[in-house]
Amino acid sequence: MSAAIIGSESVAAGVVTPYALRTRYFPIHPGVYVPRDTTFDALTRAEAAWLWSRRRGVVAGLSAAALHGSKWVDPGSPAELLYGNRHRPAGIRTYADRLAEDEVVEINRMRVTTPARTALDLACRNPMGRAVAAIDALANATDLKVADVELLCQRYRGRRGVTRIPAVLDLVDAGAESPRETWLRLLLLRAGFPPPRTQIPVYDEFKQLIARLDMGWEDAMIAAEYDGDHHRTDRRQFNRDIARTEVLTAMGWIVMRITSEDTPAVIIRRVESAFARRV
Repeated sequence: MSAAIIGSESVAAGVVTPYALRTRYFPIHPGVYVPRDTTFDALTRAEAAWLWSRRRGVVAGLSAAALHGSKWVDPGSPAELLYGNRHRPAGIRTYADRLAEDEVVEINRMRVTTPARTALDLACRNPMGRAVAAIDALANATDLKVADVELLCQRYRGRRGVTRIPAVLDLVDAGAESPRETWLRLLLLRAGFPPPRTQIPVYDEFKQLIARLDMGWEDAMIAAEYDGDHHRTDRRQFNRDIARTEVLTAMGWIVMRITSEDTPAVIIRRVESAFARRV
């Protein structure tokens, strides 16, 4: 964590001197300080927001997802708390939603919403695509069970946004390993293709694992791989990708490598063409 502190509390306890607080720390929120060399990420912001609440808030939403181990949480996103004080400073969002005690766990001394409650909040507060991507990452990092979220839907039946949660949960896939993989999978579903399987293991004739494909259709031996920027900027990764694709092609797979340069229309045409080749 970031070693965030409540300034007055730390000075009174002799942990830091007033001079050290002024010179070595940065005030991120009223009364809350972090070391000047702190890297600001979702975990840092969550801890600082929780201290701002004088440890009374419950870390929620994307902040809770980050504490549960979700990747790809925007480091610049405001911290989220379930906390009654609406007069929050910049960089913190607070919500006064109802919360049951069995929806809270403790992580690094902080009270945090459980994975199921975190998923419920993410689904209620975000547009469909963003909600699915966030819950995909949460499911990838935890033992999130859809049934637990569905039970919470019954508990909060009248809550705003809860009626669309079943549609969100139907699209969740813990195999997604980045928001762009989620985006690609949802694009394929909206285009009418059969639901692709994620993280497909491929073995050679000696039963050795040679690849784990982002997503695809095993029966048709068609795969779609989303290549992020590191696939192009890392020369070793780039060369490994080429060799891997050549091996898969020799085995009969059609492997489409998708990048941020590909438009939805181009991607759909490429997948249509791949299926046409299997007829």
